[in-house]
Amino acid sequence: MTKLTETTSYTDAQALCSPDKLWELFDGNRERMNIAHECIDRHADKDQPAIILVRTNGPDEIYTFRQIAEASSRFAHYLVEQGIRPGSRVAVMLEPSLPFYVAMFGAMKMGAIAVPLFTLFGPDGIRLRVQDCRPSMLVTNAEKAPLVAGDDGLRVVIADDAFVDSMARFPSHYACDTRADDLAIFQYTSGTTRELPDAVKHTHRALVTLMLAALYGTGVRPGDRFMCPSSPAWGHGLWHGTLAPLALGVTIGAYAGKFNAERLLQALQDHGINNISAAATHYRMMRNCGAAGRYRYGLDKVSFTGEPIDSETAAFVESTFGRPACSMYGTTEIGVCLVNYPGAPDFTVKPGSLGKPVPGLRVEVQDAGGAPCPPGVTGELKLWRRGTWVATKDLGRIDEDGYFWHGGRADDVIISAGWTMSAVEIEDAILKHRDVAEAAAIGVPDALRGQVVKAFVVSDRPGDSTFAEEIQDIVRSQLAQHEYPRQVVFVAELPKTPAGKIHRRKLREQELATAEASTSITVPATHA
Repeated sequence: MTKLTETTSYTDAQALCSPDKLWELFDGNRERMNIAHECIDRHADKDQPAIILVRTNGPDEIYTFRQIAEASSRFAHYLVEQGIRPGSRVAVMLEPSLPFYVAMFGAMKMGAIAVPLFTLFGPDGIRLRVQDCRPSMLVTNAEKAPLVAGDDGLRVVIADDAFVDSMARFPSHYACDTRADDLAIFQYTSGTTRELPDAVKHTHRALVTLMLAALYGTGVRPGDRFMCPSSPAWGHGLWHGTLAPLALGVTIGAYAGKFNAERLLQALQDHGINNISAAATHYRMMRNCGAAGRYRYGLDKVSFTGEPIDSETAAFVESTFGRPACSMYGTTEIGVCLVNYPGAPDFTVKPGSLGKPVPGLRVEVQDAGGAPCPPGVTGELKLWRRGTWVATKDLGRIDEDGYFWHGGRADDVIISAGWTMSAVEIEDAILKHRDVAEAAAIGVPDALRGQVVKAFVVSDRPGDSTFAEEIQDIVRSQLAQHEYPRQVVFVAELPKTPAGKIHRRKLREQELATAEASTSITVPATHA
């Protein structure tokens, strides 16, 4: 019987993939399953690294499957001694490190629910999440511990290397005994501290569904050396970058510390990485750092997620790594549903496309009445799930070949003088200017047109009227006469979500709440 991990083609994926075939990849079954066992314990005898930790500052670290299996078992016994019961929440707010993996897998191993928290949260962000999920324990470092001190009933544990060493008195094996439908992870999506997003609650069996994204979104297969620099506090870094490849016994690379694009490029070379999945922002930073030509690469598969990648960065990826940038589209709430099948020899990657549905999923572009849109017509992307259409809150379209194309978030549409414009397309055009590092576009109120496009531009070049006119001209030439930004503001940086996406909503809020503090240049419309 052919395993799904033994095939790479798009044709085989459509013909062979099924729920039963996915379950064949695991030790567990529909009744009993444990994520920690699937990702770590069953691979303890493998003669290869489990995790290569790349640090911004300091030497890289390598952890074996056995090292994590034994240390996480000791942590599981420690939790039991501390009175933590199955179903209790254990929050983990640590950078990728041995203590992070020990705490995450140890909590799930004994039946607790692991709650990863982003290390850059301030007091409000931490407090809201702690109040929401009510953890019995929060595992963090000495720097963050004072931010959560004083919360009633919450035990704060400072987990460093000394703490891991202190658990040597506990047994190095823990017998996992969880049901497949027991809760394993609470995952918070990236949001502002003022508007706490709901925690997405995942069971142990969610790992099986996740494998669709692993096999066909990142193309990961046994024998790969897989790198994902995204934080494991977020869905991409945890599920696609950590759990899925480890479940296949794959060596993964993780990144700790403030992101440095050249440091990542060096790691791709030094550790023989052949498969990378990153945020679009990571690739943009690799392009902008100017260091890509200093290193040699052996990448077979390149994927990205989080937001659309601009065409200039996509061209950089293909010319630098020799492989196209493959989009992997989905959300934390619904999972990955559109992919480009990295590594499939019979799948043509169309630059800019979201690709096609993963095997077994139905995805449609629908109009306001719920009817399918014909090719070329923009509507809302929806996924068929449990007998109903679920809205993604994203716009899109399909082409004649069945490929899906992103049209931006539903609330990122700009309507000016009756014209409907996409912020994503405008940003992509602006980024074609050689002096533009980053760009964001939003609609701002206008008495005559209802809204006009305002562009926020990050550049090392000083902002002036000449630069603004060049940006306007390039958008006119790439899109249409009416789609250019009538206002251009030059800023030092753009607001981003903790996951690295451009935070257009925050830009809109700033427009409504405060006057611009940076140099804003409005150029009269001469081509309208």
